[in-house]
Amino acid sequence: MPALCRDCLRTFDDGRRCPACHSPRVVAHPELAGLSIAHMDCDAFYASVEKRDRPELRDLPVIVGGGTRGVVSTCCYIARISGVRSAMPMFQALKLCPEAVVVKPRMEVYAGVSRQIRALMEELTPAIEPLSLDEAFLDLSGTARLHGAPPAVLLARLVRRIETELGITGSIGLSHNKFLAKIASDLDKPRGFSVIGRAETEEFLRTKPVRIIWGVGTATQTALEQAGIRTIDDLRRWERQDLLLRFGQMGERLWHLARGEDHRRVAPAHELKSISKETTFHEDTGDPDILDGHLWRLAEQVSDRAKAKGLAGRTVTLKLKRADFRLVSRRHALSDPTQSADRIYREVRALFDAARTPGPFRLIGVGIADLGTAASADLTGDLLDPEAVRRRAAERATDAIRARFGRDAIIKGRSLR
Repeated sequence: MPALCRDCLRTFDDGRRCPACHSPRVVAHPELAGLSIAHMDCDAFYASVEKRDRPELRDLPVIVGGGTRGVVSTCCYIARISGVRSAMPMFQALKLCPEAVVVKPRMEVYAGVSRQIRALMEELTPAIEPLSLDEAFLDLSGTARLHGAPPAVLLARLVRRIETELGITGSIGLSHNKFLAKIASDLDKPRGFSVIGRAETEEFLRTKPVRIIWGVGTATQTALEQAGIRTIDDLRRWERQDLLLRFGQMGERLWHLARGEDHRRVAPAHELKSISKETTFHEDTGDPDILDGHLWRLAEQVSDRAKAKGLAGRTVTLKLKRADFRLVSRRHALSDPTQSADRIYREVRALFDAARTPGPFRLIGVGIADLGTAASADLTGDLLDPEAVRRRAAERATDAIRARFGRDAIIKGRSLR
């Protein structure tokens, strides 16, 4: 059986240890040399970056997230032993793991590391489909001849370079389609390398719970269980037409995935639908000055991201979550697209005032949608606001100064609220 040492990258016939370096980190599979669709996922990415940059945290449970009223963005594997999980309310996480060190997210740092990882991937293949900062699909079909090694070796080399050069660990899932590659990458975390071949697909999936299917959340799982479907085997017993009648297009998708069929290509160009930022308060607040300050800061962050990507939005959105957890959302279509922080702020402030929703609030969010290129952004003036053109010119000048001297070179007074 073909085998690969993940430490020295030697390939050999089946064995428990590498004959060259004697490492036990060996992956062996009959189809190892013939599979080319992979999913690479960093291990507890944000927490790993924090531990890399602060070595004193290495052996401690680390939670990356907001304050006691926020949620867990991610946590290290030490914290996970205590039951802490991503998206868990912070108060619950600290109850489970009171000794944890809580670190505020540093998104700019994580994005920088993500770009470095992406650069290493691009040395192997242009067929990369990012799912988030720390995970992506890769299609390495046809790369063996170019690089002189099969995809499995290239992937092992990739995660080894990520670990040695960037100080971050990752896990690989290798299979014959995206659905199975993503499942495989979760099988042996952290620092895992798992393979699901064509011949074993049906047997591998047979007893798995339906929640293993990507996209089956709590609501879909409940609906499936009400129909008596708890495992992939249960799902396979349904006729294709019956699933379609019961669950619509989701039923069609479930029928194929239950058989390990996924014909989606790895799509490098992933269209962005919207840009948004939100914040969860440490304490519920209805203070108008505090809320106004957050609206401005969120509008600036959305604007910065839109400018960085060369995009503009025709619709401005506002999201509010009240203390009773009721969610309120408002949106307004513009006459022309915008990427201006000033315009996004003024539009969302008008939406907030018009909503007349009594506080206090737990969360507030700002976004733009209906995205297009920035070429047509903010071209028309506003007859009702003759100062708009002057403010946009000032914003462009501010952007230029910040690009040269740093983000804190100019700060608006309202952002200090």
